[in-house]
Amino acid sequence: MSSAISQTVGFAAAIFTSAAYLPQVIRVWKTRRTQDVSLGMFLVMTVGLLCWLTYGLLNMDWPVIVCNSAALVMTTIILVFKLRHG
Repeated sequence: MSSAISQTVGFAAAIFTSAAYLPQVIRVWKTRRTQDVSLGMFLVMTVGLLCWLTYGLLNMDWPVIVCNSAALVMTTIILVFKLRHG
């Protein structure tokens, strides 16, 4: 597979997987309710995203960097709301 196709697929994956957190972030932001959000799941996910981001930075893998940076910001927002309003 060519590098351009591989990069395009990687960026598409980054957009979709990062966007998956957006509905939860919007809901938590608007309602300030986090009772149904699992603290354990978001803690584990945030650590995993931080590991993936580090991996991407070490390898200068832009799709991994972009995807995990965006997802890390969103999971961190959810965690902050969970810890403040949970």
